[in-house]
Amino acid sequence: MSEWLILAIAMVLVCALVFACTVIRHRRVAPDEDTSETPDVIEYMTMMVGVVYAIVLGLAIAGVWEARGSAEDSVRREAQALYEVSQRADVYPAAVRDRIRGEVDAYVTHTVAVDWPRLTSGEPASPEGAALLAKLRSDVTHQSPATELQAQAYQPLLDHIAAADDARHSRVQSDESTLPSVVWFGLLTGGVVTVGLIFTLQIRRSGRELLLAGLFSALIVFLLFMVWSFDAPFGREGIDSADPFQDLFPKAALAAAIR
Repeated sequence: MSEWLILAIAMVLVCALVFACTVIRHRRVAPDEDTSETPDVIEYMTMMVGVVYAIVLGLAIAGVWEARGSAEDSVRREAQALYEVSQRADVYPAAVRDRIRGEVDAYVTHTVAVDWPRLTSGEPASPEGAALLAKLRSDVTHQSPATELQAQAYQPLLDHIAAADDARHSRVQSDESTLPSVVWFGLLTGGVVTVGLIFTLQIRRSGRELLLAGLFSALIVFLLFMVWSFDAPFGREGIDSADPFQDLFPKAALAAAIR
């Protein structure tokens, strides 16, 4: 199911629930109840709860945003390091150069075609990716430089492979949810309480009050949806977060799409 469809359904359900509760409460109001004024203490408590929840929600959004940015940076570093390996292999003879580039393409194809669907579905990365990268490192390490130009490129090649390996470990470790369960419990409970406090202000069935109540409820749902969406560093569907690999290795990306 599309994320936008989930958001639309959640917003409609919450707004419908708020409207229904408002109508039911209005029908059950005692004839002598004074709805023209709200006690000052209730207004103060409502304001404080709203401020505290806004702070917590803002911190949660900042946390998941930072985690997603870190995950995207690790993907970019991994793709760029492998691209440098592929380009710097040009100093070797054709047979060696083609073998190194073929191993890089095989790793990229596996990463995009196999690892990314697993990452977006919450599964751990396949161990085959580590094996392919280890094979690339071994081949480059055991390829003795035959010329001065190859000798100059040898160490940078190893450094870029090490950088790709480090970035891969960062990517694999970033596939889990950023927020722990207790934080999600607090966010959901706080959202229910914050929306529920609307009824302590003696809301009535006027069009203006119902519109504001619906917009406020929809805003809370949207912000929680934003946290939930960003809580998956590589997204929850598709392979859009693998764009650095697809941009730098279009042939490997095409092979992954066909695979």
